[in-house]
Amino acid sequence: MKAMILAAGLGTRLRPLTNTIPKPLLPVGGTPLIVWNVLLLKRHGFHHVVINLHHLGPMIEQALGDGSKFGIRIVYSHEPIILGTGGGIKQAEPHFSGEPVLVLNADTLVEMDLEALADFHRTHGAAATLVLREDNDAVDWGLVEVGDDHRILRITGKGRIGVSASMHRMFAGIHIFHPRLLQQVPKGVASSIIDPYVAAIERGDPILGYDLHGYWSDIGTAERYAQAEKDARAGLIRLEDRFPHNSSS
Repeated sequence: MKAMILAAGLGTRLRPLTNTIPKPLLPVGGTPLIVWNVLLLKRHGFHHVVINLHHLGPMIEQALGDGSKFGIRIVYSHEPIILGTGGGIKQAEPHFSGEPVLVLNADTLVEMDLEALADFHRTHGAAATLVLREDNDAVDWGLVEVGDDHRILRITGKGRIGVSASMHRMFAGIHIFHPRLLQQVPKGVASSIIDPYVAAIERGDPILGYDLHGYWSDIGTAERYAQAEKDARAGLIRLEDRFPHNSSS
């Protein structure tokens, strides 16, 4: 399975830091955010990664290169205009070879078993699997309502109406989907990936939720960036855990 890291955002809430450095290259624990995610992917067996670029994109491309120094292959999808999650993923579609793709945000720090996520997606025959979290502020993030069978019923109130949800969650920004869900997504137009997911829910396609219980932090504000730095110093998330252990270590 291939992976995609979304790295085209402007990082407006972290200005002035992001005026001269793209948010994915901001360091946490001395390592750029996007490298944390590259190493997480490598650790869990993802060797082909697509990264979309817009704001200060050449700096990201220069920092990561073709991925060989990380033991993976990186290709880039350039966005002359920023396309959002839907348009950005649609633009990169030719790199997916018609197969399911795992998507991460470059500016999110997370610790989870991506192989277990991929296994869940395959064994449940999902059209898409969204990683979800319990959060007291789920409504502020965007409420995701889930039924007993892992099926997502509604996202921010849109989807299947008249069906009771058993769980309320928020979307953690990590998902696996089949490219067939992109058929109605317009190319070259800014959009959200949530739109085709809602349309799929309304059609009755299996759009499933997968609960995350490990570390997660969205580096969206100066306060959360500072907290992530503290968490890294405290060992709540560790870079060395992203490398497979071997007998020589």
